[in-house]
Amino acid sequence: MVFVKEIKDSQNRGIEDIGRLLDKHCKSYQLATLNWKEFPYLPGVSFKIAHNNHQMLLKYTVSEKYIKAIETKTNGDVYKDTCVEFFISFDHENYYNLEFNGIGTRHMGYGTGRHGRELLDPKVVEAIQVKSSLGTKPFDEKKGQFKWEATMVIPVGCFINNNIESLKGVEATVNFYKCGDETSAPHYVTYFPVGTPSPDYHQPGFFGKLLFE
Repeated sequence: MVFVKEIKDSQNRGIEDIGRLLDKHCKSYQLATLNWKEFPYLPGVSFKIAHNNHQMLLKYTVSEKYIKAIETKTNGDVYKDTCVEFFISFDHENYYNLEFNGIGTRHMGYGTGRHGRELLDPKVVEAIQVKSSLGTKPFDEKKGQFKWEATMVIPVGCFINNNIESLKGVEATVNFYKCGDETSAPHYVTYFPVGTPSPDYHQPGFFGKLLFE
């Protein structure tokens, strides 16, 4: 289970302060499950997560040898770049997929499975604050040893298809991911295992439990 700690004094804080509060108060979850032997590359990935009733707070820390961030359009193909993601369901039927490339470009959809998903209104998606140590300008692939961080502040109102007024005590199912489909080291890393023959993150049957304090 992923336990989402409540940080009461995080409301009305800037996103850089949010990142520091997550580092100070929250445990680090290692995202390190490789499910598909065809893709053996394992970057170093961890995340910290919290909430303040009205916002979900999330921070990823990544170490990897290739970084790439080309997509700049909201709801564009961020999964092709250096990308972190999480998918969450509040009703065990539909789920949201939230995806972010290394420069903070956002993608958010909703539906019951991979096909027929509804992309959320860009205005809703852009209400999510993102701060990445890689900046905001797009860049072609770079090779080396890179460590980067990204903090996300997600208002509860972004989950527009669920009537959630406060996150306190809410139970959900979720999975967290790292990918880079069109980098020189394609990889598909998950937190909870996914038992499919080939990479597929749109598998709510393999989501694990999440509880907001």
